[in-house]
Amino acid sequence: MSNQIWYHVDVNSAFLSWTAACEVLINGSDRDLRRIAAVIGGSEKERHGIVLAKSDQAKAFGIRTGESLVEARSRCPGLIVVPPDYELYVNCSRALIRLLEAYCPHVHQYSIDEAFCSMEGTETLWGSPVVFARQLKEEIYKTLGFTVNIGVSDQKLLAKMASEFKKPDRVHTLFQKEIREKLWPLPVHQLFWVGRATAARLKNLGIRTIGELANTDLEILKAHLKKQGEYIWHYANGRDLSPFLQELSENKGYGNSMTIPFDVRDMSIARQALLSLTETAGARLRADGRKASCISVSITDSGFCRCSRQKTLYQATDVTAELYQQACGVLEALWDGSPIRQMGVHTSCPVSYAPYQYHLFPADKEEAYGRLDAAADAIRNKYGEDALMRAVFLKNPLPHMAGGIDKAKRTGVTKALGHP
Repeated sequence: MSNQIWYHVDVNSAFLSWTAACEVLINGSDRDLRRIAAVIGGSEKERHGIVLAKSDQAKAFGIRTGESLVEARSRCPGLIVVPPDYELYVNCSRALIRLLEAYCPHVHQYSIDEAFCSMEGTETLWGSPVVFARQLKEEIYKTLGFTVNIGVSDQKLLAKMASEFKKPDRVHTLFQKEIREKLWPLPVHQLFWVGRATAARLKNLGIRTIGELANTDLEILKAHLKKQGEYIWHYANGRDLSPFLQELSENKGYGNSMTIPFDVRDMSIARQALLSLTETAGARLRADGRKASCISVSITDSGFCRCSRQKTLYQATDVTAELYQQACGVLEALWDGSPIRQMGVHTSCPVSYAPYQYHLFPADKEEAYGRLDAAADAIRNKYGEDALMRAVFLKNPLPHMAGGIDKAKRTGVTKALGHP
């Protein structure tokens, strides 16, 4: 067995737990969303009307994360629906990471509600890793008011799989020596990176459990699932050879997507949505001192069909106007006119330095636009993101900088959830 020890800390039904903890511990409410049939649901008016998190009681009615609120209410007519509070969630996440860093020598935050903790060498401080995981779980609940699952293993992948075992408020182990006993009997859809579609394809191959996957000929999986088949075969055998759980030394891409409150059929409106998204991406690039060498645009139509296209840029840039111009070109080549429900812009291949290629003729305005962006960033950093916006977004149903949780992170929220 490896000498490494990893924890995977996963908040139980994070958005709902954080909302409930705030209502009970800070606002003094008698209602605890975790004890009743309740969900956190997006805005139906803005077409974000899906279940983002659910209580165990809601789960008992068959309600699933990701389904529409209409479907959820049909399963449970008395369902309590609470809107998301992204500022609260960012602060709860930060509070959790601060607590983990007080006990763990290295913390890798994997998502807003998940973190890996390297516990190697801490036995002399905290004793048995499994015993201390239980103590840490209780400390999180006592201090912050919400529960977590903690998976304990000698590698990251298995720690993550262990934290997905029975919930909530549990500590589970899954060491490499326990794979046959604990992992292989599970249905194959419970394996990391095996979604519904992949599970169906595996079922067609006669593969129903993780153990059957682990013992399938690798070449058969590669023939049917290509690179993904290779990854999940290694996962089933307790080996993580993929990049998906690895810690990135720096951001490898900057982008955002948004669901638009109405179907977009007009190119001018589609360009406004692109401008909102590139405004955010450009600001994030400049904040990190990075320039993007590639830009991609994705669209999802009203029938939920998704397509995307990317373009390598002639000159790496962080200038919003240039990113927007290139994104418009990609959109024109990509869009077939179908009503757009959701749109995304993603920049990739970032570099820290890119020599500027001056144009032969003076029509180029990149330097001037760059100074304009720097001034806009300074104003927004000092007075808030909404202190300055382009005129096209005045009285416009589209946000001037597409956000969600990213916006909550950018705006420097200060209301931390914490209890002595």
